[in-house]
Amino acid sequence: MSRAHTALRRAGLGTAVAAAALLTAAGVASAHVTVHPDSYAKGATDGVLSFRVPDESDTTSTTKVQLFLPTDHPLLGVLVSPHDGWTATVTDTKLKTPVKTDDGTITDAVSEITWTGGKIAPGHYEDFDVAFGQLPDDTAELSFKTLQTYSDGKVVRWIEEAAKGDEEPENPAPVLKLTSATNSGTATKSPAATPSTTKASASDSTARGLGAAGLVVGVLGLAAGAFAVVRSRAAK
Repeated sequence: MSRAHTALRRAGLGTAVAAAALLTAAGVASAHVTVHPDSYAKGATDGVLSFRVPDESDTTSTTKVQLFLPTDHPLLGVLVSPHDGWTATVTDTKLKTPVKTDDGTITDAVSEITWTGGKIAPGHYEDFDVAFGQLPDDTAELSFKTLQTYSDGKVVRWIEEAAKGDEEPENPAPVLKLTSATNSGTATKSPAATPSTTKASASDSTARGLGAAGLVVGVLGLAAGAFAVVRSRAAK
């Protein structure tokens, strides 16, 4: 086999591997259940969290979503936004440690929200919005374990939590980072509570997808250039 053909074969193989890696990374990232925005200031008030649930199946729809809210660091004043086609069932739990606020002591908080009655078709996603009155200020992150049930009865458990420094698990739970308002410059009453932020989150996801696609195109372009150079040398 000539050197030109060997070079072309290596260039093609490298391009395919790079493109596949980029596409796989983009697909894995978009397939997880996620929370948007992914960070808030500690103790933030009057905000909205949007939980994005994608349907990964090629043939079955998502028919039930169960979201579990932490009770060791509870969200106060939780309200569920109406969602077309879906019925939300809210479960309250008595707190082991009541939370003292300016308005009194809170002894109960929402621990679970279950959406049923609707469906997410294969290849689609839904955003489920949850408003809160106040986030806790005594922890660095909140984990929201989620169960996703498909029309064939399959249940995907988004409940795994990665230890610090570990790689992301296969089925990670959505995690909300809580940052210092002083260090981040974020006001206690976060602007993320406005509807525009939900749209911005979707735009960010779209931008990430386009960025990955752009990288793939770039890699293919470099390979095409290498192919042309090697071919011209071979012709000489």
